[in-house]
Amino acid sequence: MENDSAIEVSHLTKIYKLYNRPSDRLREALGFSKRARSTELRALDDVSFRVAKGETVGIIGTNGSGKSTILKIITGVLKETSGEVRVNGRISALLELGAGFNMEYTGIENVYLNGTMIGFTKEEIDAKLQSILDFADIGDFVYQPVKTYSSGMFVRLAFAVAINIDPEILIVDEALSVGDVFFQAKCYHKFEEFRKEGRTILFVSHDLSSISKYCDRVVLLNRGVMKAEGRPKEIVDLYKKLLVNLADGEEKADGEEGETPAAPGGADAKTGDGKSADGLTGPLPMNPNTLEYGEGQAKIVRVVTEDGSGMITNAIEKGDTFAIRMRVEFLQKVESPIFAYTIKNLQGTEITGTNTMFEKVPVDRAEPGDVYETCFRQRMTLQGGEYLISFGCTGYHEGDFRVFHRLYDVLNVTCVSSKNTVGFYDMEPETTVVRTAGGDSGGEGE
Repeated sequence: MENDSAIEVSHLTKIYKLYNRPSDRLREALGFSKRARSTELRALDDVSFRVAKGETVGIIGTNGSGKSTILKIITGVLKETSGEVRVNGRISALLELGAGFNMEYTGIENVYLNGTMIGFTKEEIDAKLQSILDFADIGDFVYQPVKTYSSGMFVRLAFAVAINIDPEILIVDEALSVGDVFFQAKCYHKFEEFRKEGRTILFVSHDLSSISKYCDRVVLLNRGVMKAEGRPKEIVDLYKKLLVNLADGEEKADGEEGETPAAPGGADAKTGDGKSADGLTGPLPMNPNTLEYGEGQAKIVRVVTEDGSGMITNAIEKGDTFAIRMRVEFLQKVESPIFAYTIKNLQGTEITGTNTMFEKVPVDRAEPGDVYETCFRQRMTLQGGEYLISFGCTGYHEGDFRVFHRLYDVLNVTCVSSKNTVGFYDMEPETTVVRTAGGDSGGEGE
């Protein structure tokens, strides 16, 4: 192991055996079956990477890519099938918060229990106890059994224990966003302290903003295979392509079977009924709880978001130009159709939105069979986070305002940001500070 290495992962493979019935496991273990009664799942397949001392490395990937598995092997929770992991330094892991807690013990007793499991003596835990209690901030509840805690108090104490152990290596798995907003701010502040102190951090998250902001280097996993590693922006961009271009986990070349070719003008290929060949939202995930209604004179058949390069993606860098596209097929004659979108936060508050009427873009009368494609292009100035997009086609029919088709919260979009301000969006101020008056220079005789 190199002297400046904190973690070295070499050709790591983890295979799980899957059985249809519990009895199949027993028969195979006892040798009663002449044929294999299990199938193999490769959670990790020949993964190798290195984390240097003082480096913050992120691991990203789709669900089931092996991110949590690799952290559990590094921390000793799981045993690898083959390969090797070498660790140089004491680890504190934020994997499943409170996994080592005894529900019958009080909070104080669980602090000592967890500290002992990590390898600290009672004297060392005594020295850290007050900082742990101050960080958790749950008052006299620390003297009550944790089975009486609310879920918020439970995770606060579990996080406080893990983060105040002063490890040389911190391993984090989707555990920074716990508790209320004030406690989350405290968690991120502690995380920043660790980075500034030069401690080693291995960080798994679906929050691309946090990955971009905190990590020096990022590893991309897909279906247990390491696809790439490098600078955060490069790997996040590759991950965005992985999300939308890989139906089977492997990139397809242009024109390869299984990929829908682009039609002229950026429109996607359509089937005979006017719908996109690859569905309403294309390669983007669709909200299963989408609310849909309307009178039926028109139908929204395609909605996607694109980054500035024209790539379909639901992860947009803050400050970049992006497009919201919708395609509408008309089933009846409509005099003055209006096309609209709205962006909400996850709490349901409408943040922004517009339509072709507000934008003073006239739309000609639509006849049955007509298909209209609308593109709203703008800069991403929202704060980093997750948002939902709704679409609508409305207008005037026989003199009355009508709703032809609406899709509420059908798509999500992630704003990837390394700098957030207060409120819903960033006004992008140009900020200067000038010293207009000052004290003396401290020179002799002044």
